[in-house]
Amino acid sequence: MPKIVDHEARRNEIVEAFLAVVTRAGMPAATSRATAAELGVGTGALWHYFDGFDDVAAAAYQRISERTNARLAASTAGRRGLDAVHAMLREIYPLEKETVEEAYVVVGFWGRLAANERIGAGKDVAGHWSVLVRDHLVEAVQDGELVPETPVDDVSDVLFAVGMGQQAFAVMRSPLSAPARQLSLIEHCLIPWRTPGFARSHDG
Repeated sequence: MPKIVDHEARRNEIVEAFLAVVTRAGMPAATSRATAAELGVGTGALWHYFDGFDDVAAAAYQRISERTNARLAASTAGRRGLDAVHAMLREIYPLEKETVEEAYVVVGFWGRLAANERIGAGKDVAGHWSVLVRDHLVEAVQDGELVPETPVDDVSDVLFAVGMGQQAFAVMRSPLSAPARQLSLIEHCLIPWRTPGFARSHDG
């Protein structure tokens, strides 16, 4: 009888192999040949499950997004307002080894997306995260942490624009991506809208 192959399971193995190479050797080393070698198969075996390497990169980006979603849910459980905002952004900004490695996958995906917009379909996770941050900013206004006139939509958009820029800086190994600087930029986005004298001991 012919061997029955779980197509989705094999796709997952390929994505995990790709991410393993990125973690161990960096994004430039994560070629189709290196990914296949990680699995102990020939390069041609990859194309039974993906149409091309752009699709592997897109699937890896999706996997990173799913992992981030899980971390966001865990980190914000029981939190609200600015406490939740800071918890969310610490899981998205490239502040730790894990999120720096993820930045390489994300920025690499952007590069492929620029030449192949098809692979971006249905992958606007940043838009979803921005809505979540906006909701927590609304809570911060309700709780008196931020002033009533805070433009929550604009502040949320700026926080994510800064975060995407920091991912690019992290990939370039720029001193602009130093964790202390990233946290300072988050605070600069919030300072104009903070309620004067409101206690901040729970932030971050």
